[in-house]
Amino acid sequence: MGWLTKILKGSSSGSSHRVAEGRNHERYENDGIWEDPPTDELLDFDHEEIDRAIALSLAEEDERDACSLVEDDNKSVCSSLEEEEEEEEEDQKDEVPSLSEEDHKGKKVIDDNSYFEEDEELANAIQLSLNMDSPPRNNYGSLFPRLPNFFQGVYRTCAGCNGKIGHGRFLSCMGGVWHPECFRCHACSLPISDYEFSMSENRPFHKSCYEEHHHPKCDVCKNFIPTNVGGLIEYRAHPFWLQKYCPAHEHDGTPRCCSCERMEPRDTRYLLLDDGRKLCLQCLDSAIMDTHECQPLYLEIQDFYVGLNMKIEQQVPLLLVERQALNEAMEGEKHGHHHMPETRGLCLSEEQTISTIIRRPRVGAGRIIDMFTEPYKLVRRCEVTAILILYSLPRLLTGSILAHEMMHAWLRLKGYSNLPPDVEEGICQVLAHMWLDSEIMAGASGTSVASSSSSAPAPASSKKGKRSDFEKQLGEFFKHQIESDTSAAYGDGFREGNKAVLKYGLRSTLDHIRLTGRFPC
Repeated sequence: MGWLTKILKGSSSGSSHRVAEGRNHERYENDGIWEDPPTDELLDFDHEEIDRAIALSLAEEDERDACSLVEDDNKSVCSSLEEEEEEEEEDQKDEVPSLSEEDHKGKKVIDDNSYFEEDEELANAIQLSLNMDSPPRNNYGSLFPRLPNFFQGVYRTCAGCNGKIGHGRFLSCMGGVWHPECFRCHACSLPISDYEFSMSENRPFHKSCYEEHHHPKCDVCKNFIPTNVGGLIEYRAHPFWLQKYCPAHEHDGTPRCCSCERMEPRDTRYLLLDDGRKLCLQCLDSAIMDTHECQPLYLEIQDFYVGLNMKIEQQVPLLLVERQALNEAMEGEKHGHHHMPETRGLCLSEEQTISTIIRRPRVGAGRIIDMFTEPYKLVRRCEVTAILILYSLPRLLTGSILAHEMMHAWLRLKGYSNLPPDVEEGICQVLAHMWLDSEIMAGASGTSVASSSSSAPAPASSKKGKRSDFEKQLGEFFKHQIESDTSAAYGDGFREGNKAVLKYGLRSTLDHIRLTGRFPC
């Protein structure tokens, strides 16, 4: 079962935001921090600037008056000279041609508009001097007029309590303004007084609260999953159990259950099997440990096949074995069959001697102490000599493997030979999936589908009865394993075979396989 790799943003996934703090003295509507400019008197700086401008203006005016007086005196002198010259000019009128009006008066005609131009230049010079020496400062100075009075009737509204914010401190964040006591963490409901905070789904959090509620924790070591070198949170997640754990636990010897595939949390007890497999205590609770203990389950699945009108007439031995015996038996088959990477069941066709577990192993200090086995010689009376199942697996997993191997036996005994791997393994997986479905449905009522028709009473070791919540989950997990298998033979074969059975029925699908060697389209 492949585990998923998840990569998330680090603690910045609830990206850090900053709080802008202000103090409200006037109730203006914009987001700046305002100070009320002085109202009773002007600043000294303002007095100096105005006095300077007035002084410059008066000086220019005095200079202009002085020029005017000099001009008047010149005019008087010029008048007396003109009277004397007039007498001489009258004597010379007949000899000298008449002069122009300008030359006749003895001075230029002054254009009055020049005074206005000079005044304008003076005003510009004063303004330029003021701009260079004292540029406008800001809202706190008095060189600019105060805001209109209508702003004083507009109040800030707190985004938390919807009340108005009067005089005093306020916070500006998340597109609004807040009373300091109204800006609270969504997790702990305490005010956020830190300079930075985190957000998730547009809700504010203390950075520590965000980490506690949103930063993923490892289900193995119970610590926050660390970020990688890129600052991202990387962890492994099981596609069914949704268990999260640090990637380092894949290589540090952390045990993983051979049945449910969950990583075992630290300080959790589990059973160490003699072949190195680890079994969690929840799976151990329904595990089938020896050949005798598995016989009632074998009878139930035989009855399941009878209910499908697929009775197996021959008595095929069922043996529970250790992993080593399973591997040896697989090597002893002359005609190799397609097997999963980790083989947990076999349908044999050759005569062999198999070491089978005859009694439940002795357990102590979390491990198998003693195994009770004996050799079993297989005799070929038909196309199938035995079915082997790996020991110590939970009842539902043992049953699904047994249902799969029994379908191999049925196909061989009924003459379905030389089938492509995806067809043979696919239809066998369909039968295993169907049996799990029937068990999960029957488990809700506390009865077994095949138990009512079984001729032999089932002992307590058959693990029948009402399923626990975990065993129901375990059954769904084993179904999920079959459905999500990515291999061509087991995964693609199951999906194609299951589609054919749902469309045409099991019997029509099997008839089509017999004729064509393929699933019907």
